[in-house]
Amino acid sequence: MLPRSGDVLHVTRAASVQFRRPILFRVIRVLDRPTYDGWLWLEGYELNATGDAVNRRSIFVQRAGLRQVQAAPQPRPHTVRSARRPVARTPVRVH
Repeated sequence: MLPRSGDVLHVTRAASVQFRRPILFRVIRVLDRPTYDGWLWLEGYELNATGDAVNRRSIFVQRAGLRQVQAAPQPRPHTVRSARRPVARTPVRVH
């Protein structure tokens, strides 16, 4: 599973030994940094028990150890707006 922006992940020791205490993490983006095979740099927010962001951080984790708690919402389809009517312009008098 490659995380997407908006995904909420449960990050535990299975993802990295630094997470002796598991955290919830909302992904902002996957960073494009060179890593070992199967490892990722993620940027996002650590969440508290109510789902509020409490700390922005970058984490280095194994992809196989991540567990998705909540998927990012699907992008909305692009809506086409109707053509705008031109605005009537009138000269302005300057004194």
